[in-house]
Amino acid sequence: MDKSTRIQKAYEIAREEYADIGVDTEKVLNRLSKAAISLHCWQADDVGGFEKPDAVLSGGGIQATGNYPGKAKTIDQLRQDLEKAYSLIPGKHRFNLHALYGDFKGKLVDRDQIGTEHFKSWADWAKSLGIGVDFNCSLFSHPKADSGLTIASKDKGIRNFWIEHVKRCREISDFFGKELGKRCVHNIWAPDGTKELTVDRYKHRSILKDSLDEILSKKYDKKNMADTVEAKLFGIGAEAFTAGSHEFYLGYAVANNMMLCLDIGHFHPTEQVSDKVSAVFQFIDELLFHVTRPIRWDSDHVVTLSDEVRALMQEIVWADKLEKVCIGLDFFDASINRIGAYVIGTRAALKALLLALLDPIDTMRKYEDNGQGFEKLALMEEAKAKPFGAVWDYYCMKNNVPVGETFIPVIQQYEKEVLSKR
Repeated sequence: MDKSTRIQKAYEIAREEYADIGVDTEKVLNRLSKAAISLHCWQADDVGGFEKPDAVLSGGGIQATGNYPGKAKTIDQLRQDLEKAYSLIPGKHRFNLHALYGDFKGKLVDRDQIGTEHFKSWADWAKSLGIGVDFNCSLFSHPKADSGLTIASKDKGIRNFWIEHVKRCREISDFFGKELGKRCVHNIWAPDGTKELTVDRYKHRSILKDSLDEILSKKYDKKNMADTVEAKLFGIGAEAFTAGSHEFYLGYAVANNMMLCLDIGHFHPTEQVSDKVSAVFQFIDELLFHVTRPIRWDSDHVVTLSDEVRALMQEIVWADKLEKVCIGLDFFDASINRIGAYVIGTRAALKALLLALLDPIDTMRKYEDNGQGFEKLALMEEAKAKPFGAVWDYYCMKNNVPVGETFIPVIQQYEKEVLSKR
């Protein structure tokens, strides 16, 4: 019996098993096919960007570790790597781009001078693949960010430089939305904070609020772009005070009727971001999630099918908010094959989402409403043992991507033929 026949037969058995608990796997796969994960450009080159040759990540309280050979050094190489990753992931997904990855054609263009012309080739590339683009302003790895303060700085010159940068990034995001006919989500994350105890915390946060007000004063058509703000607990060099805390950005997003970004790695290790989903959705219409795998803290390890990733997807689905969330990946592991990291991480996020969609939610909710705690817990537990893997394999086969571990030799061959020669 050939492999495709075995996958088909296993799926038919799984389909019947899930039907026994009231789950229609065909409807589940149809819904999963509409979920787009945004793959982040910064995994391919360790957050270096293309502003100057051999650029490396600096500042911002983040750090890429490792020096595995074969990282992307040019825009063409990065696009080639992304295309290889997309070819190994089921479904149609998106691309998440940082401002420091502009197509500057060897010229030095400062951050307050970037424009849509530096991102036209990215739009053309995305259009050729039929994918949407999300965008991020880049308030790190720059001399004017060395103090640790950008849009929360008391220095007007520094502050105005970064305000102009973010304004231009919003214009570029609107450009992507118009060019591609797919809304671009522009995420604002600022590393602003201080290493030592700070007396004037209130003033810095007041400045941050005023800066955001100025940045967001120009209104764009929400069909083309949406703004979101992202909080963080702390960063390296910002241990004592981080201006853009969760409380600050939650309040700002609610007050300004805008999206909020929740990054799994940006909270205390004992906090569950999954538990925030149902709370924040009471006050905000849409959420952006950055999915990562923190070990100890915001270490940005490659996403795996971990408990918290599963819990996050479960809460999104149980709250019936899948169509109201944007999901992007955020990790950068320079210690392993970078394309392999993309594929592992994206497939893991999709597996977590599929597992959540395969839950017998209606029956579990009915038991809960009727006070049938035993029945609810029993069904939850039995659902975990259903043949999820057979459904996942079938979904991969339907999408003409490698099933199971068969993507490993594909990436090994790509490393041999492409990455090893860089």
